[in-house]
Amino acid sequence: MSRSGSRRRSRHLALAAVLVLVTGTTACLEEGSTSTVTLIETTATGTPLPVPTEVPTDQESADDTEGKGKGGKGGPPELVGTIATDLEAPWGLAFLPDGDALVTERDTARLLRLTGPDHEVVEVATIETAAPEGEGGLLGVAVSPTYDEDGLVYLYVTTATDNRVVRAVLDGDTLGEPEPILTGIPNGFIHDGGQLTFGPDGLLYVSTGEIGEPDRAADPDDLGGKILRITPDGDPAKGNPDPDSPVFSLGHRNVQGLAFVRNQLWASEFGADTFDELNLVRSGKDYGWPAFEGEGGKAARQQGYVDPEITWDTDDASPSGLAYAKGHLWLGALKGQRLWRVEVKGSKKAQKPRAFFLGDHGRLRGVALAPDGTLWVTTSNRDGRGTPAPGDDKILQVQP
Repeated sequence: MSRSGSRRRSRHLALAAVLVLVTGTTACLEEGSTSTVTLIETTATGTPLPVPTEVPTDQESADDTEGKGKGGKGGPPELVGTIATDLEAPWGLAFLPDGDALVTERDTARLLRLTGPDHEVVEVATIETAAPEGEGGLLGVAVSPTYDEDGLVYLYVTTATDNRVVRAVLDGDTLGEPEPILTGIPNGFIHDGGQLTFGPDGLLYVSTGEIGEPDRAADPDDLGGKILRITPDGDPAKGNPDPDSPVFSLGHRNVQGLAFVRNQLWASEFGADTFDELNLVRSGKDYGWPAFEGEGGKAARQQGYVDPEITWDTDDASPSGLAYAKGHLWLGALKGQRLWRVEVKGSKKAQKPRAFFLGDHGRLRGVALAPDGTLWVTTSNRDGRGTPAPGDDKILQVQP
């Protein structure tokens, strides 16, 4: 939670969320384990719950000065539909100019296209070079900002030897031969990163993990534990801290969510045992791992590290997907089994984290803003760490 969050909550206890205790599912520590989690603010349909009669705990994001009610500013999000069912550990999610969506499945290495008004699921390709294991496989997907001219889609792939970024031409439901444009990113059983997003500058931003070897994150010459910035051809972007390197920022443990608020990049990051993070990312900055987990305060700043804007207890988050909509960042929580909403002031101040849908859909991973203004949110209950329900895994449609 933000540095001033505790003070804000104490002034707004009367508007706090209902305290609910839910026992989480058994899973690996890295992306979720057995835990007791708290906080739910809406029903599965987004209907506001009654004001609690008991005082909320400090873990509850109780500040609600933005207004109340479905559809009002700051009102709760609403689950409005289910886009797709019976998927297998969906990971990446991106939209084509015609409104169709591309979805990757981590463990099957399939690229899917959800097409038409009924979102028919069509298998486009299986990426043969992918070697799924642990947290690796077919991960992020991004669509070229000039897709109408070049037809290119970009994928983050774990192979037998590395993690890499590839691109290929998509022609209808047919994917051309993938072309590697950035190779040599470390791969491992855990902490493979994997998110891709194009920025307003037309450059491709790539998140990587330190594969369980923390010192990689602090080494500027290692591609693990970084956010990379490259051209659409895979070259280091002009203006990077080192003009010969794709490294944009360092000191990250495992970033799986990237989103822009106007020209400002934000990243969601897995912590180890204590704090998960939401970071405001700037060129050349070191975000502290492994020297610090969560806020390091004065000691960290004196050593040149940057503190996160928001932190969470690892039981409450394990944040993966990240998207921006209606003045807020939205984070899917795996271990926390909830959708987090964080208000963004301007483009550089995050505050008032609040959680919704706690335990309603299990582990939530991907979050993407659809062309119609809704959020598409993927479940991740078939990734070996959840308890699948009928129809899992799903893509849920949420009105923010």
